Amino acid sequence: MTNTNDSMKTGYAQKRKAINTIVYIILSVMVVIWIVPIIWLILQSFNTEMGVTTKFFPSSFTFDHYIALFTDEQYPYGKWILNTFMVAALSCVISTLFILMVSYALSRLRFKVRKTFLNLGLILGMFPGFMSMAATYNIMDIFGLKQQLFALVIVYSAGAGLGYQVAKGFFDTIPRSLDEAAKIDGATRNQIFWQIILPLSKPIIVYTALTTFTGPWADYIFVSYFMKDNESNWTVALGLYKMLDKEAISTHFTTFCAGAVLIAIPITILFIIMQRFYVEGVTGGAVKG
Repeated sequence: MTNTNDSMKTGYAQKRKAINTIVYIILSVMVVIWIVPIIWLILQSFNTEMGVTTKFFPSSFTFDHYIALFTDEQYPYGKWILNTFMVAALSCVISTLFILMVSYALSRLRFKVRKTFLNLGLILGMFPGFMSMAATYNIMDIFGLKQQLFALVIVYSAGAGLGYQVAKGFFDTIPRSLDEAAKIDGATRNQIFWQIILPLSKPIIVYTALTTFTGPWADYIFVSYFMKDNESNWTVALGLYKMLDKEAISTHFTTFCAGAVLIAIPITILFIIMQRFYVEGVTGGAVKG
């Protein structure tokens, strides 16, 4: 009997090892597929040639394309970065507050239309935001905000409260006994939220801030529709895309690569620094007891 059990354990271990090996191979292939285009983009940003090339490794290297990003008057990359940062930062702050407040209310409060609102929010979240672009653009025009950066902030943050699902799940893991104890001590709902719940919610705050920042930072669809030909209010996504126009790509493709590398650096650094909190926010880890 002992020999049989040992054989079964050995067979199970070998089978598990084989499965793990296959999984590692698949993941390694996926990593290569994912990282090769990024390496190619970085290499092309230092290429001395101006247009598109089929060479993976450039024949010579230069920093001129990075310098050109901030000296080319036709494509004011520095201005685009400032526009992008302003829109992304304001949208991040407003959207994060909206999401956290709506999520806390849905997690803690009980009111008649609560379930209806939860279902409605889930249904509306299934429709992509660009379906309402035409109507939203006309509304911004009525209020005199057509082709204005503040219009983008409103668009990105106005409906942020519908993205309550992850944050609500996080707040559900925080014991309600904390709220009840604070009420006994005379704290209001407002004080409980700002002084007790939020200090315990750093992971979900970081997660929400990152997601609400990266959306406007990389968005192209709304910017292209709202800004149109107002080049002074373009963001990086739209500006870089214009470098790929038929008349510009032969002279600005490698400059586009340099711009794409630079715009990715801030987000990469943020994710590396905040990775631990980001994962905790997704998994819903909170203080227990």
